[in-house]
Amino acid sequence: MSFGDYDLIPPYIHVLHQRPPDVRFQLVTASKYLLMTSEYLPYASLACCCGTAGCSLCCDCCPKIRQSRATRFMYALYFILVAVLCCIMMSTTVANEMKERLIFFSVFSQIPYFEDICKGIKAGDTCENLVGYSAVYRVCFGMACFFFIFCLLTLKINNSKSCRAYIHNGFWFCKFLLLGAMCSGAFFIPDQETFLNAWRYVGAIGGFLFIGIQLLLLVEFAHKWNKNWTAGTATNKLWYASLALVTLVMYSIATGGLILMGVFYTQRDGCMENKILLGVNGGLCLLISMVAISPCVQNRQPHSGLLQSGLISCYVTYLTFSALSSKPLEVVLDERGKNVTICVPDFGQDLYRDKNLVTGLGTAVLFGCILYSCLTSTTRSSSDALQGRYAAPELERARCCFCFGPDGEDNEEQQNVKEGPRVIYDEKKGTVYSYSYFHFVFLLASLYVMMTVTNWFNYESANIETFFSGSWSIFWVKMASCWVCVLLYLWTLLAPLCCPSRQFSV
Repeated sequence: MSFGDYDLIPPYIHVLHQRPPDVRFQLVTASKYLLMTSEYLPYASLACCCGTAGCSLCCDCCPKIRQSRATRFMYALYFILVAVLCCIMMSTTVANEMKERLIFFSVFSQIPYFEDICKGIKAGDTCENLVGYSAVYRVCFGMACFFFIFCLLTLKINNSKSCRAYIHNGFWFCKFLLLGAMCSGAFFIPDQETFLNAWRYVGAIGGFLFIGIQLLLLVEFAHKWNKNWTAGTATNKLWYASLALVTLVMYSIATGGLILMGVFYTQRDGCMENKILLGVNGGLCLLISMVAISPCVQNRQPHSGLLQSGLISCYVTYLTFSALSSKPLEVVLDERGKNVTICVPDFGQDLYRDKNLVTGLGTAVLFGCILYSCLTSTTRSSSDALQGRYAAPELERARCCFCFGPDGEDNEEQQNVKEGPRVIYDEKKGTVYSYSYFHFVFLLASLYVMMTVTNWFNYESANIETFFSGSWSIFWVKMASCWVCVLLYLWTLLAPLCCPSRQFSV
């Protein structure tokens, strides 16, 4: 090797002449290889988006993350992107601005075949139908088809090393293109009127199923909480104090909430509907509390108690408040002939005047709750709970954060991973959640977003600016969810009495 070969090596390599000849040759060869391959690093970084692992950009500044969580995060990111697009499509401000711009393009621009393209996708002469409820239906149809395909593709996957598991956990850029193609392709569906009418009922069924799954998991969570903390009383009596304290707090919240709603959402004259609903829901909270501690239920289910009923009562109170806040404003004439809004708090009227604040904050909270529901309902324990599979009572170990894995699992996993990779491959022994069920939940969430953003059955007059000002459809959906939750909890208490020959485990 001639000394001129060092011209291809960085200057600091010239110190190699002090090394033995064999070591010098190996180091120079390795340095040349690195220099040649560095030219292709940008292409390798781009290619990782199409491979079986996500890009590792900025990995050094990010904490380590499990592969299963990273995968769910990426699907959730796609879901949020489409959901935000749906909100933009339902904005009257965006719709008006888009119509003006498209008219300008169609008249003054030189875009070839502009009108033909708009007519070809059934979007009107100037593509004005790319916004509104029909556009949201089409986009959500594409997203629902995306998750439906992956739901079928990932059926019965128990090993993360299979080919289908690699598809589920990688190829993110290809999936992004597929999702965009499906959402765009929905605009080319023929006979749009028939499609929209049929898809509306499919969306309503899927939306109600999504709500039902969340209610089932809430009831299961209440029973699991009580069972876990009760198991700790065998070794430490302080768990009794924890149970009593949490139960007292939840009943205080439920009672205080109902009282405050009675003060702010009712008046001495009028507001009869609000008074009836508050009385009915307050009575239901009292009913489930009495049934939970009744002797006949305690004989069959010793783990039943006031903790579960207190949690359900808090949720009923929350749904009641949310439903009353979603009612259309009632306006009456006062003694002076002026329009007066009744049955709502005075501070609520001032808040609704700033529509941009209400719309932005409400939309963020809405999608935050939907995303949280999706991610928490797609764990292995949630999937097992919906199928009636529970851990044995003797294996329960009381923990404050019982909804997470047992203490020590994360530490054990961390010890098995050496420094370097920022992704913890936690599915080497098997999948930690059901891939197919995960996509099924996101399929239902897509339908729920479609129905919620388009105001359920009041879709023709729906827009995102007035979404949080009140709607009878949303009001009755929330009230129905409240009553269904109570019925599900009562069924878990009374089912062992109605069917004594069957085994019920909650």
